Amino acid sequence: MNKLATIADLEPAKDELIAIRHHLHAHPELSGEEEKTAALVAEKLEAWGYEVFRNVGGHGVVGRLRVGDGNRSVAIRADMDALPITEETGLDYSSTVPGVMHACGHDGHTTMLLGAAQYLARTRNFSGTLNLVFQPSEESAKSSGAVAMMKDGLFERFPCDAIFGLHNHPGAPAGTVLMRPGPLMAASDTVFIKIKGKGGHASRPHLCIDPIVCASAIVMALQTIVSRSIDSTQTAVVTVGTINGGTAANVIAQEATMELSVRSFSAEVRAKLKERIKTVVETQCACWGAEPTIEFDEGHPVVDNAPAETEFAKKAVEEMIGEGKVELCHLIPGSEDFSHYQERMPGCFIRLGNGENSAMLHNPAYDFNDDSLTTGAAMWARLAERYLS
Repeated sequence: MNKLATIADLEPAKDELIAIRHHLHAHPELSGEEEKTAALVAEKLEAWGYEVFRNVGGHGVVGRLRVGDGNRSVAIRADMDALPITEETGLDYSSTVPGVMHACGHDGHTTMLLGAAQYLARTRNFSGTLNLVFQPSEESAKSSGAVAMMKDGLFERFPCDAIFGLHNHPGAPAGTVLMRPGPLMAASDTVFIKIKGKGGHASRPHLCIDPIVCASAIVMALQTIVSRSIDSTQTAVVTVGTINGGTAANVIAQEATMELSVRSFSAEVRAKLKERIKTVVETQCACWGAEPTIEFDEGHPVVDNAPAETEFAKKAVEEMIGEGKVELCHLIPGSEDFSHYQERMPGCFIRLGNGENSAMLHNPAYDFNDDSLTTGAAMWARLAERYLS
């Protein structure tokens, strides 16, 4: 094997990568609408000699490059979609699409994988099959692009031994690499609760069943679940995001509704939260004589990094940036649909620093840090070279 990829090897491409990233940033597309982004990705991959497969699970693109006679294969994934947020950065490459912006850095994720793709196509310093997965609809809670691509035969059509992905990490210095074996990002579930009472005149509450009072009792009771039902060494979140009921001050409502966001880092805790939420709601409603309807909407599972693949990635990156420079990432209560891949395939999800002063993700002032482009591209290139050595 020839010399492995370094950050310095990707530096000559930095201006080109910045130009690509700024173009993508200025022309964002929402989940399920990534037609132009996908076309740009596919055209570049084709120009560099990849076999290109379009419209995988929607606007998904897979670029495949076979080199040598190695029988190992690896997949690397980048997401492409933007968010329904009005940009407030004031940058000269700000979004040209009203109400849509790359507020999560997927423009940077796509660009880094393109940078690695171009380098690997030129150097071909590996033996095996490289599958580059450009995924749509990561931001869509209802229509996960990962699930759609798998339903469209992603792993059957493009077999691989492992899959890797990353997300930028505001607050960590640009170019810093963070990893964690095991659980990294939370499972995310939503609970919809309807409380049916008995409406009436506000002056005669004894003739009514007040769903708002019942809902208030439920809110307070829910606060005990994490503190009293979940092992104190585990992490979980139960947040009441909405509570609605009533139309006038002198009317006791007929019903009230609530929506909960629930986060967990293990299947056991996830199941326990579901059980306790159901019990709390039903018990409180029984106390007040109300009738509950509870709907659980399961979102993405836990991002659970396979130990072997995480250790491999750590060593490969440390070879590039220096031993001991890969930081241990703290648990992240946000969720990621990369987790669906990990239920089918061993994999590792990595975090890449976006700068100490970076605005938080999903903020209208956010922007991906161009100083991370060459680090991310070089990391993917070296990881592919190492895995397929």
